[in-house]
Amino acid sequence: MEMYKKILVPYDGSPSGRWALMEALQMAKTNKSWVKALAIVPGYVGDLELFGVSNIKETIEGPGRKLVSEAKEMAASQGIPLLADFEQGEPYERIVHVAEEERCDLIVMGRHGLSHVERELMGSVTARVIGHTNKDVLVVPEGARIAWGNILLATDGSRFSESATKRAIEIAQGSSSRITAVSVVPAELLPEAPAAAVDMTERAKAVLESVKEKAASSGVEVEILIREGDPHLVIHDVASQIHADVILMGSHGRKGLTRLLMGSVTERVIGYSFIPVLVVHATT
Repeated sequence: MEMYKKILVPYDGSPSGRWALMEALQMAKTNKSWVKALAIVPGYVGDLELFGVSNIKETIEGPGRKLVSEAKEMAASQGIPLLADFEQGEPYERIVHVAEEERCDLIVMGRHGLSHVERELMGSVTARVIGHTNKDVLVVPEGARIAWGNILLATDGSRFSESATKRAIEIAQGSSSRITAVSVVPAELLPEAPAAAVDMTERAKAVLESVKEKAASSGVEVEILIREGDPHLVIHDVASQIHADVILMGSHGRKGLTRLLMGSVTERVIGYSFIPVLVVHATT
């Protein structure tokens, strides 16, 4: 898949971080991409003159250097070139900044935590990166493989979903992927507003037919599905039923406090998924 030539992987040394980096390295090896591992350590905001400056600097920067060394060793063990560096500051801000400054095409992030709360919240750094960056973000659960042969595209017809549709078609063209597109009618509409549910079902049919036509014009076949239920649970169930390799969804940067709020369909899909989820941002 040639579109992702520059991949940024935030690396924190955790098992999920190590897994995500190894998967990104294998992806880069296949696609002849380059990978940059980025370790982030907190900045020191106290008065350095009150302490030995060199000791404080080593205390702050030492863990970053260690993470960089670990990442390089992992890449070397696989015979894969790797750029690695560390930065100081707020993790999500540094990730977003480096991805933009170095013109990365993709950010690959690990995901761990399977408790109910962790699934609902997804991970604050990941959520903030998705909320602030305009790059594609691939979230890889620990133990999941990055593959593109069987894509599940979740769409609701919004312009954000349209961007995900476009990306899915591009990936399929470059990887001979199979695409299944699903649109979900929320379960709460069925008993409370049956007329609205019927309208939404008809709209979902139109959206999916549009996806199918766009894909066909690019030489890509798409199977379409309409389901009813809780969207993130339905998407997860369909992914399991069709043995999907990856879920594609659209999202967009949010403003103000809403950047910090969890609970959207995209965030919950990421939190519950056992396969990678690619979040594609709307083009403006």
